[in-house]
Amino acid sequence: RGGVEGGVREAVVSTQSTGDQEGIYEKFVGEMVKQAQARVLGDPFDPRTNHGAQIDATQLNKIIGLVDSGVKQGASLQCGGGQYGDKGFYMEPTVFADVKDDMDISTQEIFGPVMQISSFKTAEEVIERANNTNYGLAAGVFTKNVDKMYQVSSALKAGHVWGNTYNVLVTQSPFGGYKESGFGRDLGEYALSSYTEVKCVTMAVPQKNS
Repeated sequence: RGGVEGGVREAVVSTQSTGDQEGIYEKFVGEMVKQAQARVLGDPFDPRTNHGAQIDATQLNKIIGLVDSGVKQGASLQCGGGQYGDKGFYMEPTVFADVKDDMDISTQEIFGPVMQISSFKTAEEVIERANNTNYGLAAGVFTKNVDKMYQVSSALKAGHVWGNTYNVLVTQSPFGGYKESGFGRDLGEYALSSYTEVKCVTMAVPQKNS
């Protein structure tokens, strides 16, 4: 769900790509389609609206172009896929299934309400696939197995990993990414280095007294 909701806000931590173990894959895809189709698009001042517009026409067209590439490259479009209405820059909540790791919708940051879902067999497989990217800002792990949670979260090359929740930020926790997702950290004690300068002064003394 976060991939659709976060994409509307064009959030850097939206769950754009989701991997689900084979045993729950079909059920998960069906639930995500149901939730995407239940989104209410429209006037942001209408309290019934829970899905807003993209920032401008350029961004909307970029999203549509990537969605079109997903279809051409063989992903299964489950719902959405185009512009909503004829006023404003609204993008239909879109869900893809059977997404391959080398597809454009998987390798590029869409910044739109587009969710890509793929399946995996083992934790080792999904760790390898999740780390095979130029980005590494955030990830999420959902499981009832605590040992599996620690195994996967430790192995993921991401600056922030959530367990059985997502996009929860607190002031005390450092936030930042690996690889092309930036450098340094915001929030927490680690953020203080961004607001300070370190100086080293080296002086020669005529006599050593110690």
